[in-house]
Amino acid sequence: MSQSKGQLKGVCTPVCTVFAEDGGKIDQVAQCRHLDTLLEAGVHIICVCGGTGEFSFLTADERRSLTEHVAKHVDGRAKLIVHASAVMTEETIEYAKHAEGVGADCLLVLPPYFEGPTLEGTFEHYEKVASAVSTEIMAYNIPVHSGIDLEPEFVKRLMAVDNIEYLKDSTGDFIRLQQLIKAGIRVFNGADPLMLYGLMAGASGCFWGTSNAIPKQAVTVFEAVSNGRLDEALALWQRIYAVNDFIWNNPFNPAVKALGNSLGHDLRDCRRPVQPLTTNEIAALEVAIADL
Repeated sequence: MSQSKGQLKGVCTPVCTVFAEDGGKIDQVAQCRHLDTLLEAGVHIICVCGGTGEFSFLTADERRSLTEHVAKHVDGRAKLIVHASAVMTEETIEYAKHAEGVGADCLLVLPPYFEGPTLEGTFEHYEKVASAVSTEIMAYNIPVHSGIDLEPEFVKRLMAVDNIEYLKDSTGDFIRLQQLIKAGIRVFNGADPLMLYGLMAGASGCFWGTSNAIPKQAVTVFEAVSNGRLDEALALWQRIYAVNDFIWNNPFNPAVKALGNSLGHDLRDCRRPVQPLTTNEIAALEVAIADL
């Protein structure tokens, strides 16, 4: 699945992990059905074991098994990003090498999170991971969860490291996004309510959690912007904005799955103890869906 360096672009769906009805094992059959829905819609990139894939609620064995299963099923029909993050550098390298072994096109890597290191320690973490594999790496900035903010000057330093080619920015800060793009960094926007405007500003692509539920619309927005059909992109964006806003401002993973389930996808619930949406949240979601 290798490709030219620095050429990933398009809609990346951080694919939901589909669990059995009782929240137990991963339902691999249902997982494949969902992957097929995304691939048939023309999604350019699949990310497995991401935040939207509930990686923090998967065991190490489940992460490896799911990665292998998704890689085999996608089989080159889309690019494949594998989320390889862990708190310890050594464990991150293990996930990274495993992902490389199944043919990942890119590795998504967070800074060491929770009570993590300083920025110098964060740089060392990325440097060691990058030197352990030959697969391209996408650094991941989501300070609300990692506790570390990868600011533009630090990111420029990271991009000088061999193999580190991209940044996923999930700050939801449009000024920051534009600063990164202006600095020549290949950015993937990770904030759902900014998808249209991030692409218009020159982002290479987007991690679009909502695209688990509306993959065709997501791909259409990207292609319309890419081909200069901005009026078409804006008209569609106005129809789908409400669900993107809802997902961003409510419990994210339960909201993505609830939206998908409402639109006929078999995404089921998140693994406990993550709770499904409340009755009031579901009612608000139905209002947002009306725009579709």
